[in-house]
Amino acid sequence: MLISLWKTWKQIKTINFMTYTRKKLVVLSGAGISAESGIRTFRDSGGLWEDHDILDVASPMGWQKNPALVLEFYNQRRKQALNAQPNDGHKALAHLEKFFDVTIITQNVDNLHEKAGSTNVIHLHGELFKARSTADPNLVYELKDWQLNLGDKCEKGSQLRPHIVWFYEEVPMMEVAVQEAMQADIFIVVGTSLVVYPAAGLIDYVAREVPKYVIDIEKPNINLHRYHNLTFIQEKASVGLTRLSEELIQKFAFF
Repeated sequence: MLISLWKTWKQIKTINFMTYTRKKLVVLSGAGISAESGIRTFRDSGGLWEDHDILDVASPMGWQKNPALVLEFYNQRRKQALNAQPNDGHKALAHLEKFFDVTIITQNVDNLHEKAGSTNVIHLHGELFKARSTADPNLVYELKDWQLNLGDKCEKGSQLRPHIVWFYEEVPMMEVAVQEAMQADIFIVVGTSLVVYPAAGLIDYVAREVPKYVIDIEKPNINLHRYHNLTFIQEKASVGLTRLSEELIQKFAFF
């Protein structure tokens, strides 16, 4: 009798495990999480980035005006990012993949999420360690080191540029990100002030009943009360995500 009950219990557990669908957790990350790893940002720098006017180094006009300056600017950002390591916030998100179907939509161009072990990352604003053709935007190349110089060309003979979405350029991954936000069972915003569009608008695509969490050291300058089922955690990303990940596992994960 005891053996029979044990077999039945094991069968039920096996069926439950096989039929269980993990909750979809979607994360929108911004500059705040990378800043803790030493990646300098222009978030609060009055329009200057490393002493450059942002439009001189992050716009099509700046590229046309002085491509050498733009290339060197991103070379230095790339060199800096090579030594940067993921912090506890990045690691907490990677850990959540053991319990949830995690998609990270990031405004950051570094690869710290990937370094931490996250496997499903959508880069809205491009990727620092890639270059693309100025003749054919579909030709994208992995960079083997931190340097990209004038004279480095694609297979069609055109100059390579940083694989970055600049001001006044379309965000090609936005439609994919919107679909992910619409499918979220849990939605987290971390390290972003929710003022940079179109990324800031992703939270508006999340279903009303879905639990939403906003983690930032500063309270965003928007009316958070207009969002149903939202919790604001006023902490830096590493602290807030570590705490929240434990809470989410206990509350929503299947054991």
